[in-house]
Amino acid sequence: MIAFRSALFVALFYLWSVLVAVGFTPLLLGPPKGILWMFRFWSAGVMALLRVGGIRVEIRGREHIPTGPALVAPKHQCMLDVFAQFGVLPATAFVMKKELAWIPWFGWYSRRVGNIVVDREAHSAALRKLVREAKQRFAEGRQVVIFPEGTRTAPGAGGDYKPGVAALYRQIDVPVHPVATNSGVHWPAHGFLRKPGTIVFEYLEPIPPGLKRDAFMVLLRERIETASDRLLEL
Repeated sequence: MIAFRSALFVALFYLWSVLVAVGFTPLLLGPPKGILWMFRFWSAGVMALLRVGGIRVEIRGREHIPTGPALVAPKHQCMLDVFAQFGVLPATAFVMKKELAWIPWFGWYSRRVGNIVVDREAHSAALRKLVREAKQRFAEGRQVVIFPEGTRTAPGAGGDYKPGVAALYRQIDVPVHPVATNSGVHWPAHGFLRKPGTIVFEYLEPIPPGLKRDAFMVLLRERIETASDRLLEL
């Protein structure tokens, strides 16, 4: 039964994604706010389709969800970690690797909406570009979303936190909002099986600007990993 429901969800997920991506192509000619609306619409559809697989999504810590300029640092365990931010935050701008920018429609929408495309092999040049473009997004009142680990990690595994989030924190005077999750338990990084249950995204107390780099990284990791591990007990 789980395999059947999982396969059905995956089929509906890709059908929904193609219909939305292609159907809203004219938005590429308009302002970014139209694409942000489309992302929220698409995200709401994905959340509804998850019920096919016996999964519901719960948002906790709503009092910590930023509405203005902020740096959002979620735990990253599966693709849903991206989609969920579309539906919760009012004006996202994601930090994304350049390979994703070449995907038809997704890459086009991402560039048009002002996501920050980074070449991780460029090292210091990539960090300078990241900081420069993040400042532009913050000036627009956007929430810049960066996954501190840079890639997906298995539930319960503490990832290697990358320097990008520290560079942004050090050079830009905005709070950092950590986000914990157990998403990988129900939506594994690989394979099509979806385990029934509740996926939680918990927005944690923001970290104010002004800490030293090492102290900030220790605190960020501690808050995200501790809260994410706690969610594994659900």
